[in-house]
Amino acid sequence: MSDNGELLQDIAHLGHVELMTPKPAESLWYFHDLLGMEVAHQEGQSVYLRGYGDYAATTLKLSEGDDAGVGCISWRAASEPALERRAAAIDATGLGIGWINGDFGHGRAYQFRDPDGHLMEIYYQEDRYEAPEHLRSNLKNLPMKYPKDGIGVRRTDHLAVCCADVAANRKFASDTLGLRLREQVVYENGTKEIGSWMSTSATHHELAYVTDIRGQHGRLHHFSLWVEDKSDVLRAADILSEHDIFIEAGPSKHNNSQAFYLYSYEPGGNRVEIYTSGFLVFAPDFKPVVWDEEARGTGVYWGGALPDSFLEYATPDVPADLPADRSDTGAEMAKDVPVFDPR
Repeated sequence: MSDNGELLQDIAHLGHVELMTPKPAESLWYFHDLLGMEVAHQEGQSVYLRGYGDYAATTLKLSEGDDAGVGCISWRAASEPALERRAAAIDATGLGIGWINGDFGHGRAYQFRDPDGHLMEIYYQEDRYEAPEHLRSNLKNLPMKYPKDGIGVRRTDHLAVCCADVAANRKFASDTLGLRLREQVVYENGTKEIGSWMSTSATHHELAYVTDIRGQHGRLHHFSLWVEDKSDVLRAADILSEHDIFIEAGPSKHNNSQAFYLYSYEPGGNRVEIYTSGFLVFAPDFKPVVWDEEARGTGVYWGGALPDSFLEYATPDVPADLPADRSDTGAEMAKDVPVFDPR
């Protein structure tokens, strides 16, 4: 929301996400062979991929690193002037890093960190995907053919990141980036904000902030890819099981978002969600849905209960007995936050 009460609409949508992996070949096999994502480009220690329904040249950057986790979270601005406005606003917060010349698939970008330390950037110029002849669809409005192998994920949908202070990060995302709150979980008579689900578009959420129960910073809970319907999620369960990929939770249905889901770990260690359904938000004056302990329950509307690992594991992984970072008040607040489902 801007100072004059108008909705900030300088950010168009989540652009692409970089995932780090200590097992680049195995992770590429998971995303390309099993999930059916197309390799668009390779450069240095990174591979750039896309779903068959993504219009951009790339939406997932898979980079080799010492640990699993999220690299850079990229947002597309609505225009060049919008990019300049958001860069100036972020710079004023003291969280800005500066401009880079760009990366494969997009032009210059302004990089910054959110209050918890996650690396982000905003760009405007983006390369549209042009399918080679053998991948060109007969549907003029489909960027490429339906994949003949694997699960066939259509597009990047969202990611959930862990943080020490949900309220501070939610406020930054709202006030500075223009993300709008869709749903949140608040415990202890409304005094502890445990999770917030936010979006810049009609999509239910593109980014979720959830409490890091180990008081760490900059970690990833999960990365989510969209499929067409529930039967695709069920088919994904078969394909992953046939290839000995550990399925952590699902197929089941969430209560908030109403989405149908399945969670697995890619070989590098990152949690990946196969996701569909959910509700869209078109009303500019949508009132965020607030869940408390009783209404929230386990976060599962129906289906199997979530395992302890879902509540405790994030990347990079840290030992349970590792002392939390107490460098700020957010981490101090996180030390006694109750365990919950960080959907």
